[in-house]
Amino acid sequence: MPRIVTRAARQKIAEDQVEGFRKSLGPFVVAAETTRSAMVFTNAAEAGNPIIFANDAFLALTGYGREEVLGKPFDFLLARGNNLEALARIEAAFAGEFHEQLEICDERRDGGTFWASLSINPVWDAEGLVVQHFSSFVDITKPKRETERLRFLLDELNHRTQNTLATVLAIAGQTLRSQDSAVVQAFEGRVLALAKAHGLLGRGNWDAVPLQDVLDRILQPYGLGGDAPPRIKLEGEDVRLHAKAALSLALVFHELAANASTHGALSVAGGRVGIGWRVETTPGETRLHLRWQESDGPLVALPSRKGFGSRLIERGLAQDLGGEVRVTYEQSGLICQIAMPLKPPVGP
Repeated sequence: MPRIVTRAARQKIAEDQVEGFRKSLGPFVVAAETTRSAMVFTNAAEAGNPIIFANDAFLALTGYGREEVLGKPFDFLLARGNNLEALARIEAAFAGEFHEQLEICDERRDGGTFWASLSINPVWDAEGLVVQHFSSFVDITKPKRETERLRFLLDELNHRTQNTLATVLAIAGQTLRSQDSAVVQAFEGRVLALAKAHGLLGRGNWDAVPLQDVLDRILQPYGLGGDAPPRIKLEGEDVRLHAKAALSLALVFHELAANASTHGALSVAGGRVGIGWRVETTPGETRLHLRWQESDGPLVALPSRKGFGSRLIERGLAQDLGGEVRVTYEQSGLICQIAMPLKPPVGP
């Protein structure tokens, strides 16, 4: 019996607090109470920003009764393992230092979790002082879980792609055993370049990736970052490439680097490669201009025939990306200049 009386007393106190709050803010609270959106008001004058009003939608979302919520600190629902960064931003929002929406993971009364998009807004009194905060919650559990499912599927696809490329290498190694070792090495290098680009794109969920990262990944085996002074120098602004451009340029950089290490500047001590790029914006188009220039290598002569690498560089970019490529064989070193649109070309 005493337990029932205590619970009834707490319920009465909670109801009195809600009624007093409703009278103080009038229509604003009535609107919050009847909306389908989950909302709470908190007391800005007390530590922890305790809840002083919670509408029925919030109670339905969390599974708590009103008497279990009132007086609790605002963050009592937070699933701590998922919200360390969000907790700091919530505190900043209550301090008036953060004004964007937050994604938080909260715990229901039954122990389950849900994701919510949270917005925290101040409520001022007649003197301009913040006396309460008004917070709204939008349940985003379904789209959040769908995003996580798609990310899992993408990770699985990336993993299988890497396995497929490894299988291709193994099959090629067996099939081409009787071929010249240089042919096998060239083929394996091209497949590995694709695998590296796929891995880079996979880590970024196949969104745009930095040009700098593509260069780093492809050129490391050829001495990028391993010499002082460096034999390969990169210089350019922050540029992000869509997936098709990243894959195509990865192959181009591999071909240029492989050629430089066999016949060009990277085949002799003291040889250098400079890679620079810039972005040019004109009405209706943004283009990337990239220059690969070799120096201090052996004397260069125009080749008697074009190999696969040259055809890939000169024709591949034009067909795949709508770009333009110019390769010149100066005596001081090979120069490759590329101009291409940064956005994907129209069409399949």
